[in-house]
Amino acid sequence: MAGSASVVTLAVRDLAVQFGGVAALGGVSFEVSPGTITSVIGPNGAGKTTAFNAITGYLRPARGEITWDGAPLTGLRPSAIARRGVVRTFQKTSVFPSLSVADNVTIGLHLRATAGFLDVVLGRRRIRDEERRLAADAEAIIAFVGLAHRRREIASALPYGEQRLVELAVALAAHPRLLLLDEPGAGMTSGEKDVVSELIRKIRGRGITVLLVEHDMRMVMGISDIVIVLNHGRVIAEGAPADIRTHPDVIRAYLGTTGDRA
Repeated sequence: MAGSASVVTLAVRDLAVQFGGVAALGGVSFEVSPGTITSVIGPNGAGKTTAFNAITGYLRPARGEITWDGAPLTGLRPSAIARRGVVRTFQKTSVFPSLSVADNVTIGLHLRATAGFLDVVLGRRRIRDEERRLAADAEAIIAFVGLAHRRREIASALPYGEQRLVELAVALAAHPRLLLLDEPGAGMTSGEKDVVSELIRKIRGRGITVLLVEHDMRMVMGISDIVIVLNHGRVIAEGAPADIRTHPDVIRAYLGTTGDRA
């Protein structure tokens, strides 16, 4: 279950990313405590996804340090970061479209398989036992995200909102300790966003720390413990949702006078 919120799990220190001569991030620092839902918000171009890409190894920062449980992530490949329990989703749906929901999740689980090449070639019992275990794990994850009734359907045939749930299921198959969600509500209806919001709460309830980028302020303010606001590649505010709603810099830079639009 969730640990003490006073212990820092993820620390980002003076993170800078440049594209050409343009600074996408200009010295960003923040912390994420275990067992929390932390949201990163800001106008388009503020540097939100750039920060995600740097944390997960898809971009190499110009300077700064990223640590996870005290160990450096900076400079590691995305696969190595994922093996340390830091797993992400993307803005666009990234599922295997021609495979079933169950097969999508099983592929994610195979990243944790322990059988070796000789076990496969020789058809050892260990392979059969592991396949049964992975199949049971896949069923449990599919049920957790609410897609048990879709388990045998082809992923590309599902409605868009359910495809995003498949993507979440695949991410959960990697057994993350920190799950980074890049605009999980993008393109969804209000009802679908409510489903995703509740699922994110359930994920946190399993002891998984969540860091998300999201434009929908209703979702952000409804599920977040902490909100970090970026503008022009810098942190301009950080705090509880109620504080962020009324922060004058945030209102000017992002929320507008009503505080209800992204």
